[in-house]
Parts: sequence; structure tokens; C-alpha cells
Amino acid sequence: MTSSAPNQPAAEAPRPPLPPFTAATAAQKVRLAEDGWNGRDPQRVAMAYSSDSIWRNRAEFVQGREAIVAFLERKWRRELDYRLIKELWACADNRIAVRFAYEWHDDGGHWYRSYGNENWEFNDQGLMVRRIASINDLPIQESERLYHWPLGRRPDDHPGLSDLGL
Repeated sequence: MTSSAPNQPAAEAPRPPLPPFTAATAAQKVRLAEDGWNGRDPQRVAMAYSSDSIWRNRAEFVQGREAIVAFLERKWRRELDYRLIKELWACADNRIAVRFAYEWHDDGGHWYRSYGNENWEFNDQGLMVRRIASINDLPIQESERLYHWPLGRRPDDHPGLSDLGL
């Protein structure tokens, strides 16, 4: 497989499923990412990315695992009671496109639903080398929340984005 992704050190353990992705393996990769982010452990989440991974998150540019950890620590200090659902949009070779929505509140108790799209690129070890995220925040009332599972992994029987009409 030819990839524009940088070569990674041999010390980085593979993170299956590996590219090239099928619809089934891409969907599995998306759910694993969702589960990781819902765990809100920056160190653990960062291990899904290459050591020199490049991100654009909204208008912020981040590179490398240490910067990813710092970014996620800041994010989850601000975005409280964070619950996320991701859904596969498309995949080809070593790339996956995802749409997502997450709900959270700030320290003032104001609730939001954040909608977005991500483009992911992976190296041969299945580590994400590039993440490009576009996100918009919609203020919502607490009564408009749709994600009510306990913090952590979304239960398998909880509706996904399409099921919720999002």
C-alpha cells in the first residue's frame, strides 16, 4: 500500500484493524475511537495516534502525542459530562471519514451538542497520522439532551447518530 503518511518508528505497536479498510473494519475502527474518547483518558486516547500525528481541530493545530494529551486534558476540563457518538461516513484504503456529535456542559451548567466531521489518515500500523476535524457547537437545553448513558462507553443498544436523526 502506498501512503502519504510518514514512516513510523518500529516501537509503535500496531493498532488493529489495519488498512486497507473495508466498510466493516472502518466501522470497527470508528467504534474503537468513540469508545476511547468516551473514556476521557488523554494518555490512553493518544496511543491511537502516531508519535508525530498531525491534527487540525477547529482552528487549533496540534502535532505529536504530548501535544495531543495536553489538548485532550484542556478539552475535558472544559467539556464536562462529555458523551460522544461517531459514525462512519466513508472509507478508502488508509483513510476514513467520520461524522459525530457529542453532548457536554460547561462549568456554568450550559449544555451543548457539538456536531462535526473528521478526516482520518492511518499508517500501516493502524495508527492515525492525520486528523482533520471541523466542529460546530449548538447550545441546547438540558431537556434536549439525547445521550443519557452513564459516563464511559456508549452501550451497544443505545441508538447511533442516524437512529437519533442527527
